[in-house]
Parts: sequence; C-alpha cells; structure tokens
Amino acid sequence: MAAGVSYANRKKNGKSKAKLIIFAVEILIIAVMLALVWKVFQTTEAAEGPHMVELQEEDIKINPQVQESMNQAAANKEEEKSKGYWNIALFGVDAVKTEQLYKGSRSDTIMIASINMDNGEIKLVSVYRDTFLNRGNDTYGKCNAAYAYNGAAQAMSMLNTNLDLAITDFVTVDYHAIKEAVDGLGGVWIDVDKEEIKHINNYQTSIIRDTDIPQSEYVAVTETGYQLLNGLQAAAYCRIRYGGGDDFKRAERQRELIKAMEAQAKTKSIGELTDLLPKVLKYVYTDIDETDMVELLKNITKYTIVEEGGFPTEDNRMVETIGKSHGSCIIPLNLEENVVWLHEFLFEEENYQVSDIVKECSQRILKDTAPYIK
Repeated sequence: MAAGVSYANRKKNGKSKAKLIIFAVEILIIAVMLALVWKVFQTTEAAEGPHMVELQEEDIKINPQVQESMNQAAANKEEEKSKGYWNIALFGVDAVKTEQLYKGSRSDTIMIASINMDNGEIKLVSVYRDTFLNRGNDTYGKCNAAYAYNGAAQAMSMLNTNLDLAITDFVTVDYHAIKEAVDGLGGVWIDVDKEEIKHINNYQTSIIRDTDIPQSEYVAVTETGYQLLNGLQAAAYCRIRYGGGDDFKRAERQRELIKAMEAQAKTKSIGELTDLLPKVLKYVYTDIDETDMVELLKNITKYTIVEEGGFPTEDNRMVETIGKSHGSCIIPLNLEENVVWLHEFLFEEENYQVSDIVKECSQRILKDTAPYIK
C-alpha cells in the first residue's frame, strides 16, 4: 500500500457536493479553526468568500502505480484498520486581484501538510519554489510555474507526479489573507534577528505598493528579539529570502509563521476567532468541503505539528543557473532518493519503492541539468 493515500482515496469516493463556506489560512484550516467555522456557518452567513471549487478528479494527475496501490488497499479493506493520512497542498500566491487566486500567479509558497488521521500528528514539508521538476504537464522547470499555468489542479499534479503522492485537496491564500488572519489573532510572536529587520520593513513597503493595503498600515520593526508582529509585518517576514539561507531560509520562516499562528489561535476565544472570519474569507481559494471537516471535528483538539522539513533535502540538492530560460534553480541531484526520504519522513515508510514515473522524471531532470552542474 502507498502510505499517505488511504484517507484521501476513501473520502474522494464519497465526496459531498454540498459545499460549506469555511475559513482557511494554512494551519488554521487543518489544526484549530475547522471546528469553529463549521459551527459558525450552521447559523450565520458570510458576506463574501471563500472562493470554492470542486475540481474534476481527471484534472489532477496521480501516478498509475500510486493509484493502483490505493485501489488495492481499498480492496483489502485496510482502511478499516487505519484511516491513514490526509495530505493537503498549501499554496501562497502573490495575487493582486482575486482572479489571480485561481491561476496566473506563481506559487511562491508550496507546502504539504500531512495529517495522520489516527493520532493527529501533522508534518509540514516545504517544496522549494525554484526546484527543477516536471510541472505536471511533462514540461520541466521551476515548479512554482505550475500554478500560474493552470491553477491548483496542475500544481497538485506537479506534486503528485514528482513525489508519488495522491493530493487532491488544497488551500490557496495571498498576502491579504495572512495579514488579516494575523491581525485577527492579535499578532504572532516571532524571533527577529538584526538582518531581518530591514527586510521586513522593505517588504512591508513593497506589499503596500503592490496591493490595496493603505500606507497607514506600515509600522516599522525597530528592535531584534522575540516580539509580537502585526499582520503586515508577518506577511513581510514570510517573503524574506536575503541575508543568508535564500529560499531555504524563507520556507523555514513560512513554517515558523504557521506554528506561531497555531499557538496564537489556541489562546483565543470562540468570539475572538469568529470576529476575524469575514475579513479573511474573500482571500481564500479551496476545495475542502463539509464532509472533510466533520472528519476532523471528531478529535479536533489532538492535532499538533510534530515535524517539519524541506524538499529536496540539503544533502541531495544543488543550486545552479540552468540557462537563460530557467535561471537559478534548485536541482534535486537524485529525485528518486529525495522521494524515498519524503515517504519515510511523512509516512514512516521504510525502503519506499518509487514509481516508474518518478524514475523517468529523475532521469529527465539529470539529463536537462547535467550540462550546468559544476
């Protein structure tokens, strides 16, 4: 059986067509807020959003051998013993207009949230946006372009094709969503170092310039140390890729923010959390529905982030410029080995055997990038 796909397979077969309006901002959707939102929208009505869609299953690619493993598991009724894993793709896009949540924007944040439905453990893995991969349509280049081409369906296909996963659920947010959620939580506690101060302030300015956020929202960060950041400051913090660490450090900051939001949400009352819903909903795009939320509601308090990581791994990647058309890319030196690591990390699956598709992708990546590797 392919670990990590049993829950997704079972729930998709009986997916409800009746959509429920939900609040979804990265970890708030998967750890804390689902219970609240489900209850709130039984009796209230949101003014706007989120932007919901029911994607066609045939539009999301799953490698044949992974699909076969899923079908075999269902036939063996292994799901009666274990609910398995629910893997959700989290995308952060630099959308200026609402329609750019759907496609046309590159996903500068690509993250997999893998929920063990039996024990409530959540593991987060950032897929670095500049990673040279199959974009889900048999073209190769920076993986963040998949979302720009055909939105969430292709971006999930990209993840499934290269990583032997079966992701069919996603949440997409933009900077507005992060800002409004953090402000609604009363800010988040982040440890800011000296180098990060100037970048937080510079990125606040650029976010204001590129969006309709007013200049009056700008508040300069002036000190180092553990401090409460407001929404705009937190959104800016997520964008930092300079001062050492490049995109790897930025992805780490994004995961740090998710953990900080989770911690802050757990300190708030139902009323406080309810108040921020209308401000965030219109900046969210998702396909998660009522059926899925009810499953989480059964034991909502047990969900906890236990581990985090990045793909490709530090000891199995290289950064090189791949010609003028691709620019600086993160190259998985051996995609197969990276996928084996991922399955062990997420699903504790030892000696995972990658699919033929992953082998083909690995060989193509090596062929396309070898001339540029020094």
